[in-house]
Amino acid sequence: MVQSSSKALTLQEYLTIPAGDVAYELVDGQAIAKVSPKFFHAGSQKILLRLLDDWCEQQQCGQVYPEWGITLKRNEVDWVPVPDLTYVSYDRLPDSWAEDAPCPVPPELAIEIILPDQTFGEMTEKATDYLSAGVSRVWVVDPRAKSITVFYPDAPPRTYTGETVLTDVLLPGLELTVRQAFR
Repeated sequence: MVQSSSKALTLQEYLTIPAGDVAYELVDGQAIAKVSPKFFHAGSQKILLRLLDDWCEQQQCGQVYPEWGITLKRNEVDWVPVPDLTYVSYDRLPDSWAEDAPCPVPPELAIEIILPDQTFGEMTEKATDYLSAGVSRVWVVDPRAKSITVFYPDAPPRTYTGETVLTDVLLPGLELTVRQAFR
């Protein structure tokens, strides 16, 4: 168990937190417990993982992982968010990466699924932080609105709903509809 302290954790101290039933994010020097997802959240995560994993297998381009921490900087401070899903290409991962460690580079895609006690505004802030830290795309999945909003570093966000096909030059060959994510 991680104890709350006024002393900020370093990245190295955070990385020594033992694995357990609770996932932690490093935010502003504090280990913050990630809320355990419920049925609809977990279902959306499972479906998106399958869709993206199938695409990765077909394209032989990278890997998608659930709940994989990413070592980033936010406001010049170490930040280790744990997105619901992370896609990183083989091109971006260094040859020397340690497989039992957080993602060492900003990935192409971080996906956050909004929990019932979170707001779209909170997720928009987090998406902006991801982009500022070098993540290329962020998808904010809203199970209540049945939508996926894609955040870009150089363009306004775009919200997809229903049968609209989501494609992206960053993810060549990937085509999915929002309806597929909420089967």
